[in-house]
Amino acid sequence: MRILGIIPARGGSKGVPGKNIKLIDGKPLIAYSIQIAQQSGCFDKLLVTTDCENIIEIAGSLNCDYLKRNPSNAEDNSPIEPVINEVIDSLKDTYDLIILLQPTAPIRETSDVKAIINMFEEDVTLETVVSVVKLDDIHPARMYSISEDAKMQSLYPDLEKLRRQELQSVYIRNGAFYASKYDAFKSSGTLINSPKKAYVMPELKWVNIDSPRDVLISEALIKEWKKGNL
Repeated sequence: MRILGIIPARGGSKGVPGKNIKLIDGKPLIAYSIQIAQQSGCFDKLLVTTDCENIIEIAGSLNCDYLKRNPSNAEDNSPIEPVINEVIDSLKDTYDLIILLQPTAPIRETSDVKAIINMFEEDVTLETVVSVVKLDDIHPARMYSISEDAKMQSLYPDLEKLRRQELQSVYIRNGAFYASKYDAFKSSGTLINSPKKAYVMPELKWVNIDSPRDVLISEALIKEWKKGNL
């Protein structure tokens, strides 16, 4: 199975300016994704797509290929599919599988990469695998809309008063992995296709950096992860 790894890393960010090059426990955030992908030994091609010269410099220092992204694909609201197509169009080869690794979800293991690939090998009908984590206290049953006069309206009134143990388990995408059959992506133009399966990751390793609070959490978690405590 020929596998293309893509790490999408814009230079711009409103929540955390320059987050993809921000030092997290002494290392640029994007370096975590590059190095885990490289250490897995699973990728026939690994490439960073970016509009930022600083990110290009970091990728180069880690011996990772890069593609300078078209500015039209580097806006705050730019969808990911044209970014992937831009990468595909730049390459002469074709692949069996595309794995997208968002740099904002830095806590991964090489075993995660291999487990996701194995899911496709065991189920040839599978088109997509997405990494998720289970939600416990952060559950839709505990969520509300609030009117201008501060009145609360439960999103799921029938579930509002149930105990956690009575609620159906729900999961959220954690941003660590999006894996798609190459041909499925090319034919559909979308990253998530059916049949699809979830790759469940531990909540303790869950961080997806989008705010200053997330940066603080990631610093603490990564320190413990490096010590082998997660």
